[in-house]
Amino acid sequence: MLRKLFLAGTTFALLSGITLATPIGSYARCGWNYLTDSASDAVPLEWELKRARTMIADLQPEIQDNARRIAQEKIEVAKLERQLSETDMRLAKAQSEIERLSDDLRDESPSYSYGGKTYTSVQVKSDLGNRFKRFKTRQETSEKLQKMLSARQASLRAASERMEAMLDARRQLEVEVENLQARVGALRVAQTSSQLHLDDSALSRSRELLDEIAMRIDVEEETMKVDVEYFGEIDLDEPSDENLLEDISAYMNRVNGSGSDALVSIDLSADSSL
Repeated sequence: MLRKLFLAGTTFALLSGITLATPIGSYARCGWNYLTDSASDAVPLEWELKRARTMIADLQPEIQDNARRIAQEKIEVAKLERQLSETDMRLAKAQSEIERLSDDLRDESPSYSYGGKTYTSVQVKSDLGNRFKRFKTRQETSEKLQKMLSARQASLRAASERMEAMLDARRQLEVEVENLQARVGALRVAQTSSQLHLDDSALSRSRELLDEIAMRIDVEEETMKVDVEYFGEIDLDEPSDENLLEDISAYMNRVNGSGSDALVSIDLSADSSL
């Protein structure tokens, strides 16, 4: 069974490598990138901004967890500081007592009195030796505590700086989201303004209808005029030339004056004699 799984995995890896190394693999990657980019472009900007706000809000639990760790570390550092302070106080007292006993032993007295009790020089020297051992041990402890305190203080400072940087970054993200929200709002207003147009098709149809009505009225009025004037009818009355000569004489007199009138009269007399 394991052998079959191994062979199947090896075959899949080889086929994957061949696919990635051939044009088919490049086509597949290109298609996948196109689909992901198209899907991303198809998402409305408002939805993407909402998703960004959600991601920023999701940072709050992590920030709270880091704040809790920092608070706990501050407590531990304070505890180390108190422990180191107590150790240093004990060291200072032990050092003072050691110096006192050392000074007393330099006198080479057979006995020494402390606290209402008398001790031999051997007892004092033995006590001094034990005190010195404890002092050295406590001194080493103090040095270790100091190193631990320094390390934890540095770690606390670094954590506090990271925390502050995270808070600043979150505030910056919130400001940028608000800025993007305002830009999207302005963009939507601009798009609405550019797409706003009045539908004047009904007005145009009304104008065409009125023009058509006016045209029909003009045609019917012109048709009525033609009917009234008897356009194309034959005049059944005979033309009369009864007053033709008088009309000509009067017209010529108006145009040419009296000389023409005499000429016309002569002409007419001649015509009458004939």
